[in-house]
Amino acid sequence: MSQRGLEALLRPKSIAVIGASVKPGRAGYFMMRNLLAGGFSGPVLPVTPKYKAVSGVLAWPNIDSLPFPPDLAIICTHAKRNLELLQQLGEKGCKACIILSAPASQLEELKACASQWQIRLLGPNSLGLLAPWQGLNASFSPVPIAKGRIAFISQSAAVSNTILDWAQQRNLGFSWFIALGDSLDIDVDDLLDFLARDGKTSAILLYLEHLSDARRFVSASRSASRNKPILVIKSGRSHQAQAMIGTHSGLDAAWDAAIQRAGLLRVQDTHELFSAVESLSHMRPLRGDRLMIISNGAAPAALALDELYARNGKLATLSDETLQALATLLPEGVGRGNPLDLKDDATPARYVACIEQLLDSHELDALMIIHAPSAVSPASETAEQIIAAVAKHPRGKQVTLLTNWCGEYSSQAARRAFTQAGIPTWRTPEGTVTAFMHQVEYRRNQKQLRETPALPIGLTQNSAQAHQLIQQALDQGINTLDTHEVQPVLQAYGLATLPTWIAGDSREAASIADQIGYPVALKLRSPDIPHKSEVQGVMLYLRSAVEVEQAAEAIFDRVRNTHPQARIDGLLVQSMANRAGAQELRVVVEQDPLFGPIIMLGEGGVEWQPDKQAAVALPPLNMTLARYLVIQAMKSGKVRNRSALRPLDIAGLSQLLVQVSNLVVDCPEIQRLDIHPLLASANEFTLLDVTLQLAPFTGDNEARLAIRPYPHHLEEQVQLKDGQYCLFRPILPEDEPQLRAFIAQVTKEDLYYRYFSEINEFTHEDLANMTQIDYDREMAIVAVRQHNGNDEIIGVTRAISDADNIDAEFSVLVRSDLKGLGMGRRLLEKMIRYTRDHGLQQLNGITMPHNTGMITLARKLNFRVNIQLDDGIVSLNLPLGEA
Repeated sequence: MSQRGLEALLRPKSIAVIGASVKPGRAGYFMMRNLLAGGFSGPVLPVTPKYKAVSGVLAWPNIDSLPFPPDLAIICTHAKRNLELLQQLGEKGCKACIILSAPASQLEELKACASQWQIRLLGPNSLGLLAPWQGLNASFSPVPIAKGRIAFISQSAAVSNTILDWAQQRNLGFSWFIALGDSLDIDVDDLLDFLARDGKTSAILLYLEHLSDARRFVSASRSASRNKPILVIKSGRSHQAQAMIGTHSGLDAAWDAAIQRAGLLRVQDTHELFSAVESLSHMRPLRGDRLMIISNGAAPAALALDELYARNGKLATLSDETLQALATLLPEGVGRGNPLDLKDDATPARYVACIEQLLDSHELDALMIIHAPSAVSPASETAEQIIAAVAKHPRGKQVTLLTNWCGEYSSQAARRAFTQAGIPTWRTPEGTVTAFMHQVEYRRNQKQLRETPALPIGLTQNSAQAHQLIQQALDQGINTLDTHEVQPVLQAYGLATLPTWIAGDSREAASIADQIGYPVALKLRSPDIPHKSEVQGVMLYLRSAVEVEQAAEAIFDRVRNTHPQARIDGLLVQSMANRAGAQELRVVVEQDPLFGPIIMLGEGGVEWQPDKQAAVALPPLNMTLARYLVIQAMKSGKVRNRSALRPLDIAGLSQLLVQVSNLVVDCPEIQRLDIHPLLASANEFTLLDVTLQLAPFTGDNEARLAIRPYPHHLEEQVQLKDGQYCLFRPILPEDEPQLRAFIAQVTKEDLYYRYFSEINEFTHEDLANMTQIDYDREMAIVAVRQHNGNDEIIGVTRAISDADNIDAEFSVLVRSDLKGLGMGRRLLEKMIRYTRDHGLQQLNGITMPHNTGMITLARKLNFRVNIQLDDGIVSLNLPLGEA
């Protein structure tokens, strides 16, 4: 995620073209022509020994002869000279380079050379980059692009050219257009960090085929998506497609989970991508998901409605007052509702009158206007009157407007007028609804990103016990544990398995099953442990609710009388009888080659095809994320609520998934966990059959996870000056209510010192951003004490690092009525230790000259204090390399 050298690549002040040519068809010819035609304002330096000038620009015979080091060099020569030329550019002092082509055998040497000279590489095998706001076309593209507010990053040159051609036809502009090629050095996460801060970019589109580092991608995406919408199209959903493009990017559903977790939006194909580009170019931020549809024909409205329901969209519900008001504007016999059919004789005046009435109401968040070609309602005239009416209406900018002017020839001028007015427009009803649902889904993902999770109730966790049991099995050479063997590990995390019925041997176990005349299923487990091979575990559970009580009693009596030596639990029989008719679910944890452990939820009793039958999430999970996984599984039909009398308890299943997540996060030796079936009956969940596959693990436990988990090792009990103890720990998403209560007890003066402005209230979004951190780029340590039986936050320190993990900005805030206890110093000392251990080189902060307490503390801890009275600030700096 390094930003070093990106300014030289993306905002170069000088460009050298290595291998510039005057021969049409050569790469050096196209590059010189595009650079000069684009209007780049800095010096362009062609390098070639063959010509005195290229395209009228004085040429230089070699890199060494250049009058100064160029910010950016573009290598257009034969690939065999790449390494030699890159070495020369490094010696010259060049900061960034675009390599247009290179064989795979050359990549490692190129990477090492670039690293040696601190050169940032785009490519190789890159189409190049375009930056219209700077007049920069450092690409092979023959198509110029207009200035716009969308940045496009692509890993495919073919897709890049297609998008460029499409955008030119529709006069859509871009802020940046960057083709990554092989991403040898510069990757998606680098550019997301850069574009998140770019003032010319309001939205980002990504075309991805592969990732080199899932953790970096999720972290950068999550950070950028808080500020700007990011849409992703990912090719290679099937294994066959992955093989065609030469990638091994794992389960496609894991990509969905990662994209959703980062707050991005995935579109499924290029058609949706085109639609998304159009909507992001013009669409205003969505305030809600209630859609109103009006049309001058029933058929186009029906097509829109089908698409909306297929995508789980939501229609606005109009009040009786609004319906009555619309009735006065429509001819007799015209139906009123949503969608609203204005009939094929609808005039521009009827459109405008109904739109104004709908805008007057507060019952919709988005308004979709459909117009089919009509002699009564000319396309252009209707569009112009609607544009004028919306512009002057007080709520015209508060309601998201979508227009669908059907047809091609007769509607061209109308669509052009909408585009010029900044109102998005599409050719088909389905495309319009698709674009609307992109906005809805993005809004939902962002809401999920900021939703405050509930604390799970009565969660138990004994990681030490689980580690001991797992290590004991591995030491004995055991790699697979079955239900009765894995029970102690699961119970350490509060996961309830059934006690096992023990019979003397497998023949006796089979005999028990044969003699029972009721509908039951037999689970027989043969442990792999040699010295326990004579013990067989038998689990019996009812498959139907026939005479439940009688069946339970008969089973108990028959087994007890005929096999007195078998250990039988009568309560077990009764509890299993009560579960008759329970729903069978399946929870599986597998290792994805890209994203690490993934948690899958589906139904039991089916042939397991994860890409089709399971909803997927990335650990770690909290209650909110687990609940979204359950709801997603139910909405997509992966899990069906089969019992009306005992409906699935979503909260209970969510808690179970959190427990599974905690187990997997804590125990890296777990390669696969299969709970099949998980019996679910209302709020009762029983793990009937469990298989655990293990493998020895060495290295960093957290490195295998795409999302950094809560760092338990940073928790510390601290004694303050008054003798009371409090817990210093990383902040949690669940801390939002306590953080709000903490801030309420900080004086306005202290808040002013902290935030440099008067803040009357922190919104939920503000607090969510403070509590929901990724523990990688940002760390917040809170001081928590017990007061009247409840936890309360009494202090917080925070450090936010730059993308290069070099500098971090810190802050400290202590409850105003609890100063003088040494808490501020202890918190800052802990943050200094953390940032030093995290590899940061420098800790920086800013305060005000009047904040003498902070200045005194900083001096005691060896910060360099620079008082700048003219600016009214005091800068604080601590080099972390110093003890």
